[in-house]
Amino acid sequence: MLDEWLNLRLEKTKEAGLYREFRTMNTAPLPEMMIDGRSQLVFSSNNYLGLANDERLVYAAETILHEFGVGSSGSRLTTGHTDWHQKLEDKIARFKQTDAALLFSSGFLANVGVLSSLPEKGDVILSDQLNHASLIDGCRLSKADTVIYNHMDMNDLEEKLRETLSYKRRFIVTDGVFSMDGTIAPLDRITRLAKQYETFVIVDDAHATGVLGETGRGTSEYFDVHPDVVIGTLSKAIGTEGGFVAGSKVLVDFLLNHARTFIFQTAMPPSICAASYAALEIIEESNEKRQQLIVNVKKIKNSLAEMGYVIRGDLTPIIPVIVGEPQAAVMFAEKLRENGIYAPAIRPPTVPNGESRIRLTVTSDHSLKEIEYLLECFYVIGKEMNMI
Repeated sequence: MLDEWLNLRLEKTKEAGLYREFRTMNTAPLPEMMIDGRSQLVFSSNNYLGLANDERLVYAAETILHEFGVGSSGSRLTTGHTDWHQKLEDKIARFKQTDAALLFSSGFLANVGVLSSLPEKGDVILSDQLNHASLIDGCRLSKADTVIYNHMDMNDLEEKLRETLSYKRRFIVTDGVFSMDGTIAPLDRITRLAKQYETFVIVDDAHATGVLGETGRGTSEYFDVHPDVVIGTLSKAIGTEGGFVAGSKVLVDFLLNHARTFIFQTAMPPSICAASYAALEIIEESNEKRQQLIVNVKKIKNSLAEMGYVIRGDLTPIIPVIVGEPQAAVMFAEKLRENGIYAPAIRPPTVPNGESRIRLTVTSDHSLKEIEYLLECFYVIGKEMNMI
């Protein structure tokens, strides 16, 4: 009976063009990979600086792997805490220019942990309309009320701040870089409003860490501001796995004692901590990868815009190409795949109805030849589908 009911629901999912399936990666995370047994140029990876397969990270992980083994064996508060966890937290705090940092096993768990434990009943969270699913879920689990403000609309945010003056405490929650649109939150204006209305600011810097700012420290450096809570992930530009929260020592101590997604979650393996530490060292030592990334982003965005495509986003590695309906986006992605390019369609509920898209992501390791081939395919397919 359960399978019969679920199959009926799945059929509706398929009819709406929203059905999803795995694609199997048969090689290391590189610009060109074997996917389901076929060679494909990958333009959908969050490996922005190409560090996920960097030999320096592999060596760091392998060295500690032999010393500490493959798993951490428990939560940080039981048997999972090692000196490598502490080293990485200290490194992240210095990198983010905060007093302290706390590791979580994923960025999703970090977001949920902060929002489900920090705001209390009688408080209110003001959340950007396009915040990541993990922030949305964190808001749902919070005892505080949640008010949504229009995407990056500072007039609407200020109006909502005025309307919520009766609450005990208020928290503005936003992505630093929005994962589906590639837009950069105006943190300078957000922090000014927060100061004016005595409000705390929580930023998920997942897609900005390692990418934005003069030295890659993220949106805080990009705008020269200091949010109350900075959340991030190690799984994108850093190239590894895990999440973190950076802020004051009191904040970290509070989360260590109250964030359920930290307290009851098995710790990251020490080998991943060592690889993450190595990645941050590389990012701090050189801007070369980040500069090449910007060159690649500009090339793709400018060329697609000249062709006549509807492009979203700011100068980030996330380049959304709006297609429209889910079925059209799936067809476009399949045509790309047939031409040896892997860039899956993004459909509702991940994005709003009518805004299905090909969400391109570019890395510093993509060559000019690979980018030119991508652009050639977009030109041909766009003409075939009467999009340009």
